[in-house]
Amino acid sequence: MEDCVFCNIKKTKKFIIENKWAFAVKDSYPVTKGHTLIISKRHESDFFNLPEEEKTEALKLVVKMKERLLLKDANIDGFNIGINIGRASGQTVPHVHIHIIPRRRGDCKDPTGGVRGVIPEKQAY
Repeated sequence: MEDCVFCNIKKTKKFIIENKWAFAVKDSYPVTKGHTLIISKRHESDFFNLPEEEKTEALKLVVKMKERLLLKDANIDGFNIGINIGRASGQTVPHVHIHIIPRRRGDCKDPTGGVRGVIPEKQAY
């Protein structure tokens, strides 16, 4: 798609790793050091609409990127992996992308509930 920032990203960013169906780049607005995006090469807004092969290959890059991040930073203690699908979920770029967010002890006051924090009052349980 001509006006999609992720379809045009090759012009502005260097890929960290890639395969036939997806690529990894540093997030432009990182939540933590090392925050990375795995982005589908084909324009599609909804992860669930990707063919199985494309989903699988994108998830393989998630694993490879996790391994790379751990090799570069021994202080990483965990990860949040997230996919926003639709405006109600907070998706701002309507192109499939998976967030890989490295976590370190002490990077927030209380990480209990993890991704449940997308609705703050539901995070602690």
